Amino acid sequence: MSTFDDNDIEFDFFDEPETVETTRRGRRRPRPEPQAGGGDGPRRPPMRAPTGIVPLARLVGLIAIAIVVVVALVFWVGACQGKSKHDEYAAYASKVRAIAQSSNRLGVTFANKLISAGLKQSDLESSLQTYAQQEQQAYDEAQQIRAPGPLRSLHQRLVDALALRAKGLAGLGDALASASSAAKSVTATTAETDALTAQGQLLTASDVVWDQLYRLPATQEMKAQGVTGVVVPQSQFISNIDLVSARSFGLLLTRLTGASTGGTPTGKHGDQLVSVVANPGSVRLSTTSATTVKVSAGLTFVATVQDSGNFQEINVPVTLTIAVGKKTIRKRREIALIQPAQNATVSFGNFQLPTNAFGAKATVTVNVGAVAGEINTSNNKYSYTVFFTLG
Repeated sequence: MSTFDDNDIEFDFFDEPETVETTRRGRRRPRPEPQAGGGDGPRRPPMRAPTGIVPLARLVGLIAIAIVVVVALVFWVGACQGKSKHDEYAAYASKVRAIAQSSNRLGVTFANKLISAGLKQSDLESSLQTYAQQEQQAYDEAQQIRAPGPLRSLHQRLVDALALRAKGLAGLGDALASASSAAKSVTATTAETDALTAQGQLLTASDVVWDQLYRLPATQEMKAQGVTGVVVPQSQFISNIDLVSARSFGLLLTRLTGASTGGTPTGKHGDQLVSVVANPGSVRLSTTSATTVKVSAGLTFVATVQDSGNFQEINVPVTLTIAVGKKTIRKRREIALIQPAQNATVSFGNFQLPTNAFGAKATVTVNVGAVAGEINTSNNKYSYTVFFTLG
């Protein structure tokens, strides 16, 4: 039996790896390099962003960019909507403007017809029916216009105004056609005059409806909607309400009598020059002494004319002449309508005086043309001595 010494037995089947502790002890850390300025102290390792900061920063940046894009998109959409709204209202106003201008022109034609010389009743009746048809057509066109939503109820007031004009013009034609033979005398009866006046009031009412019930409220509504730069058109059919007054219609019937028979006007007819004033300064010219008139860019002479008869007069010519040295300046104006015992003014301006006019004596003459049937013309023409000075 052999005897073995336990100390001589070695178990070397596997090589054991070094333990962590052995590794840690066995590794030698490199010595830090000396810092500038001396010293062998350890260097501070570089700072690194903590884990998760960089992705978070990227996310915040993307969110900020998204917000900017969304805000820009909102403003762009709002701008497009604002432009679209403005264009809608502008297109609507353009259509209304065309109707308003046509109706305004017809109102001028109507007024000129009533005061035209040599007017015959049959001709006036025919014209009134034609005017009524034109306004009826404007009424139909207005009904076809599609107003922006907030203005639809107000647009109906515009349609109502045109309806009043069409009805008033047609009513005038009918009332004139039904005038009795008693009205076709020197003095019109109250009944025929009242019938014409009632229809004329429809025309003046149409102007009130257009302005007060349509234009002004529509302007306020567009302001409330934030629409700027769009003007609601005005329309005035009767520029002088005296044209459709009871007095005017009574005189019209009287005048139609003479026009239809071709006879000579009877009764007292006439006009006269009341005064002449130089502006600026309201300097009244005198027939008995010289008047000094300061010349400026706005120099005008205003002549006041009175109907001195008992009848309405139309198309009264007024002429102003300035004579200075060898030069004569002549201007002519016309008073469309003047009522008995009433005054009308006519203005003369835009003068180009010669250089020798300043300091020299000048003569200003104003002449009011005689009307049909006028007998006394001694007060139609006056001359005034004037000295022009620089203002």
